[in-house]
Amino acid sequence: MNVQEIVDFLETIAPRAMKYDWDNVGLLCGSGKQEVHKILVALDPFENVCREAAQKGADLLVTHHPLIFHAPKSVTDETDVGRSILFLARHGICAVNAHTNLDCAPGGVNDVLAETLGLSDIRVLSPMGEDSQGRPWGLLRGGLVEEQPLSAFLEQVKSRLQAKGLRYVDSGKAVRRVAVGGGACADEMFTALDAGCDTFVTADVKYNEFWDAKFLGLNLIDAGHFATENPVVAVLAAKLRAAFPELPVECAENHHDCANFF
Repeated sequence: MNVQEIVDFLETIAPRAMKYDWDNVGLLCGSGKQEVHKILVALDPFENVCREAAQKGADLLVTHHPLIFHAPKSVTDETDVGRSILFLARHGICAVNAHTNLDCAPGGVNDVLAETLGLSDIRVLSPMGEDSQGRPWGLLRGGLVEEQPLSAFLEQVKSRLQAKGLRYVDSGKAVRRVAVGGGACADEMFTALDAGCDTFVTADVKYNEFWDAKFLGLNLIDAGHFATENPVVAVLAAKLRAAFPELPVECAENHHDCANFF
């Protein structure tokens, strides 16, 4: 088994064609010809995760977020990205990622988020195309929950996502039709509104976006970037285990959200 075979498999579940133009996905460090004996899966390729990969004897790190996002002008030990790249290279560990393609893909980040929150009748909001199996794909997901007060739904979101805290705006509506977009998707709130949703769960919401949601009559919940996307890590690891049963695949254990609430 080599790295390129893993990359090819990821292409089947999160095709490169589904990524946004500005994104950076695929093999970002190492050689496609390198043999793979163990895989570590994580949300981010931060230095602590790279060290965990080495400690566990993994020679391939598979993440959602890219190791290299903005093109660096240098690779030195003076930046976290530089230290991570140098560490991986020294230890012969390759780094592969699926980012916005995994956000948009069927069974990816946002399907997992919707399922984790207990939504039913899940569908793609504003589909961007269909995959080879004829399934629609796109960024946001929408679904239904049993009608309930916003306070009750907030408790469910915090518990199911193991979020440290939630920021939200209450539009005065009960929760029934819910849209979800893991990570920084607040600028997609009009897609949620156009789909008839009363509530939108996402992350990285800006001050003015909370006000916009309140004026527009949308319950807007910011559950945190890590909390809304991390559930896909276990699902991605399970898909890799099923595809490559001979390979040990583990999820990172020491990677957590660094944000705290005082």
